[in-house]
Amino acid sequence: MESVSPNIYVKNLPATIAFYEQLGFKVTARFPEEGDAVFAMMVNGAVTFLFQTFESLGEEFPNIKREDGGSIMLYIQTKGIRRFFETIKDKVTILKGLEVSFYGATEFTILDNNNYVLTFAEDE
Repeated sequence: MESVSPNIYVKNLPATIAFYEQLGFKVTARFPEEGDAVFAMMVNGAVTFLFQTFESLGEEFPNIKREDGGSIMLYIQTKGIRRFFETIKDKVTILKGLEVSFYGATEFTILDNNNYVLTFAEDE
C-alpha cells in the first residue's frame, strides 16, 4: 500500500470545493470537466480528498448512507499549524481550539461544510 484517499460523499459539490479552497486545497480533477460536476479531486501537499455527490451514486452501493457527516474524523498532519490556524479560524467552525494533546501533538479540530470532522495536527 502507498496511500489512502477518502472519497467523501456530499450534497453540494460547489460549496464543498469553496470550503476546502479556504483550507488551501486545489482542484486537480473534476468530472465532468464542463457543466455541473459530480466528482472532484482536491489536493493540498501530500493529502488528497475525493468528493462525490450523493446523487451520482444512484442505486449503487446502497450501504453508503445518504446523509451529511459520518462516524469518521479525518486526522491531517500538517506543518506550520499555528499560522494555518490563524489563517482559517474566522472562516470555519472550530470544534476544538489550538492546544497540545496528551500525546504531545499540537492540534485543532473543525467541522467542514458537510458536518465532517477534521483534526489538523503537527508534532512541534
